[in-house]
Amino acid sequence: MEMPADMPAHGVMEAMEPGLRRIIAPNPSPMTYWGTNTFVLGEGDVTVVDPGPDHAAHLEAILGGLAPGERVARILVTHSHVDHSPLARGLSRATGAPVIAFGTSLAGRSQVMADLVAQGMTSGGEGVDADFVPDEEMADGDRLDIGGGLTVEAIWTPGHFSNHLSFAVGDIILVGDHVMAWASSLVSPPDGDLTAFMASCERLLARDARIHYPAHGPAIDDPKARLRWLIEHRKGREASILAQLATAPATPEALTRAIYTDTPPALLPAAERNVFAHLIDLWTRQKVTATPTLSPGAMFTLT
Repeated sequence: MEMPADMPAHGVMEAMEPGLRRIIAPNPSPMTYWGTNTFVLGEGDVTVVDPGPDHAAHLEAILGGLAPGERVARILVTHSHVDHSPLARGLSRATGAPVIAFGTSLAGRSQVMADLVAQGMTSGGEGVDADFVPDEEMADGDRLDIGGGLTVEAIWTPGHFSNHLSFAVGDIILVGDHVMAWASSLVSPPDGDLTAFMASCERLLARDARIHYPAHGPAIDDPKARLRWLIEHRKGREASILAQLATAPATPEALTRAIYTDTPPALLPAAERNVFAHLIDLWTRQKVTATPTLSPGAMFTLT
């Protein structure tokens, strides 16, 4: 993974625009790019969005980066992956601010995904903060007056994760991991749900946002163009899967080997999760059947 030459420094509070600052956690990786973008909204009594991993130095950097006399009034979490939510509890203990999110790591999970878990399927890809419990829940469409003339609106955007919220503030949207400039979002069942992901993309596309601020990597100056790319990218992958199934029934593993011909072997398990996410979506839409039942080892056939 190549980082930009002008990559921002970790642990430095940086003004992005009036009422919005960013400080990057020191957790760069192929999954997090340069690290988790922690955002600070407002002035005086501020709102922190996605404190990030449980990292003492990042906690100190957040608190130390505030202006004299400022205090953290509330903590918003887009979703409970381990690179987003664990530090929320430590920041809450240090400041007394409540942690606000859609719900626990199981909140919003579809029945299809719950059934897969009941059959024994485990999480894959990014780590889940299984113990995450917010102090307050924020539902789709809920609004918070955070002072300074700013209002935060919650937009439930499941897909990357079932409890994923995006936060609209005026004409900007903090989109968490749903939309990123440097990569397509990971959708890994049972935590990720492609049917929900595509619907969330359409919801965001219908809004007239000026700019998206993802939780990893740089801002997205043309949100609609990026969302259209994400939708078309997923439709292209679906077309590849359907084309393979038109030749013969196949398992997710066989489809992955046929489609991801240039992918290093170490990355094939993640690719197979992606293929299975598409197959679940196609099964939900009755485009394919699964024998003997919907599972990562099933044989899939065109309906």
